[in-house]
Amino acid sequence: MSMNPAIQAAATALSNLLPSPTPLSATRWAGAVAPSGTVGVMVDHVGPQSAELALVLSARAEASVRAAGGAGSFALADVMRPALEAAAAEFGSGVLGEVSENPSSTLFQDPEAILFEVNDGGGPGLAGQEPFAWLAVKLRRAATSGTGELSAAKLGRIHDVEMALSVVIGRTRMSVAHVLGLEPGHVVDLDRSAGSPADVLLNGRLIAHGEVVVVDQDYAVRITKILDTAETVG
Repeated sequence: MSMNPAIQAAATALSNLLPSPTPLSATRWAGAVAPSGTVGVMVDHVGPQSAELALVLSARAEASVRAAGGAGSFALADVMRPALEAAAAEFGSGVLGEVSENPSSTLFQDPEAILFEVNDGGGPGLAGQEPFAWLAVKLRRAATSGTGELSAAKLGRIHDVEMALSVVIGRTRMSVAHVLGLEPGHVVDLDRSAGSPADVLLNGRLIAHGEVVVVDQDYAVRITKILDTAETVG
């Protein structure tokens, strides 16, 4: 089956952000047998180029993800969402749905799905181990009118659906050991200088820039720029 380049890009983006002590790579998987992992997640990306994604973790991948979750309460969907968001961004503008836990996804048996194995080399002395994880991706067209745009009638069905709007003033990356060593009073440097615009995200998707202000002693954001499709994808 021929493969849309965005699918390989999505698999690569996901493998780059999966919690792992060693670098990961995604390669096409024959899928002769079902993934042997018992923990997995599924998510839908809805937009002009919609997609379904399912990820199943091996035992050592699950241990790595749990370590990334920290010593507190562990939510697999929350830890996996950044990697899934990076993968979905390769399909262009759209909205990433709720990440659901599903250890035995039927997407791996779908003949239209493209399957990948995510490998870490097994680690020193562990050659021949099963893959770190397995990924299934299926593209599907969004419901559109004859002009290729989402029709007003169809959009009307979801006008009252609530979505999560968040504001991000900066990000950073650190090792699990560093995270576990954080204590009250520690200062974490972010990748953005003071006065730089904040990112406004809708369900994890960048849609605008703004500046943080205070309104009646509460924090708020004043929108300074709405991003078009090319800017959100780039």
